[in-house]
Amino acid sequence: MTPALQKNRPGAAFPFDNSYVGLPERFFTPQSPTPVTEPWLIKLNEPLAAELGLDVEALRRDGAAIFSGNLVPEGAQPLAMAYAGHQFGGFSPVLGDGRAILLGEVVDAKGKRFDIQLKGAGPTPFSRRGDGRAALGPVLREYIISEAMFALGVPATRALAAVTTGEPVYREEVLPGAVFTRVAASHIRVGTFQFFAARGDTGGVRALADHVIDRHYPTLKEADNPYLALFDAVSDRQAALIARWLHVGFIHGVMNTDNMTVSGETIDFGPCAFMDSYDPATVFSSIDQHGRYAYANQPAIGQWNLARLGETLLPLIDAEPDSAVDKANIVIRAYGERFQAQWLAGMRHKIGLAGEEDGDLELVQALLALMQAQVADFTLTFRRLSDLAGDDTAEPAFAASFREPDACRDWLVRWRERLSRDPQAASERAVAMRRVNPAFIPRNHRVEQAIDAAVEDGDFSLFEALLTVLSNPYEDQPAFAAYMEPPKPNERVLQTFCGT
Repeated sequence: MTPALQKNRPGAAFPFDNSYVGLPERFFTPQSPTPVTEPWLIKLNEPLAAELGLDVEALRRDGAAIFSGNLVPEGAQPLAMAYAGHQFGGFSPVLGDGRAILLGEVVDAKGKRFDIQLKGAGPTPFSRRGDGRAALGPVLREYIISEAMFALGVPATRALAAVTTGEPVYREEVLPGAVFTRVAASHIRVGTFQFFAARGDTGGVRALADHVIDRHYPTLKEADNPYLALFDAVSDRQAALIARWLHVGFIHGVMNTDNMTVSGETIDFGPCAFMDSYDPATVFSSIDQHGRYAYANQPAIGQWNLARLGETLLPLIDAEPDSAVDKANIVIRAYGERFQAQWLAGMRHKIGLAGEEDGDLELVQALLALMQAQVADFTLTFRRLSDLAGDDTAEPAFAASFREPDACRDWLVRWRERLSRDPQAASERAVAMRRVNPAFIPRNHRVEQAIDAAVEDGDFSLFEALLTVLSNPYEDQPAFAAYMEPPKPNERVLQTFCGT
């Protein structure tokens, strides 16, 4: 028997301060979670809960009920957001939250506003014949990856909690059900703007843009053209975000416009993965048959997605259509320059360059080409280069990153010659490089091992261990040294799945 939905039980309140629900009713559909039979709290992110001003003791007690959707906290105004989106280049005019329910918003002690959202909490009017549920594996994957991204310093949504539901979900096989609680600066996407633009609803686009400016870019209200300034600001954040993805070897896997936030956060960790050996054509997503969202294609796809956002804003940017297009195109062209500047600045840091010289780009590209030809592990190569920057005796370990260790000798000569013109001391350089070159990433095989143990055996110890390791990715952790290693041939994970 499914338990009844509970509301307003003492001690369950969040300090909600909801703003999205104040937008016109066509922006969302009020939607309560669907209760589950036997919720169990897998994990509560207590540090994050405390930062958000939540009652950690109450969440320990009531977390299973709250984060499964059985207990709606006092002050919540649950809703499913409406949005559209281009999915692999094809436009869908109606998507929306098909298995996600926004409980409400909280404002932390620093005055920052965050959404609290349940994923897998039951069907909504946007479910498109789906069950609105989530399986345990994808919930654990999103928890691991989102928290790893945060620790790596990449803007991303956060994991507040994960629960099992005590109910099965039916995909290709029967799997244990779960619910994930996601925290985001907001869940407003490029596709949210597209939803209104596709209907010729300029008033809706304007109301949404005003809301985004108030929430994420309040200083733009004083700009001569606030909507053009908004487009420019979103473009700037996306250029910086995607550059950070490339710096850590991250492949999103499904960069549809409904998966691109206007806040500049990474969102929706479905078929995402981190590269092992470097190859710019790397694709993991099982649904990306033609490599549209391959590692090296991500910057261009970011620009393509921004062009779709710009199209929705044209009537707000200028009443004269040709002038609006001209102004938006300036922003689109600037994105490429911004991305390149962000990417090269980060790559300079990764190889230990404190200054800037004209030949730096070619030096970086030469290393990447060598890594690709020699099937070098992306993360370990840069980490070992960090060690070598402060200690010449670390050269054999760095050279061992390549199939033919001697293949790196010429590049090392050029690198050292370039470093000789930088004033930074070797010890300072090594420390700085270790701050940007992680020792630990969520290796795909480790993530899959943790998921398999939990799903097949109910064993969450590998999940917990992985979270511990990934919470300090830039620190040497001798007790977890094995987690640095790339997969053996029989451990390689070559495909990831969306999880819906």
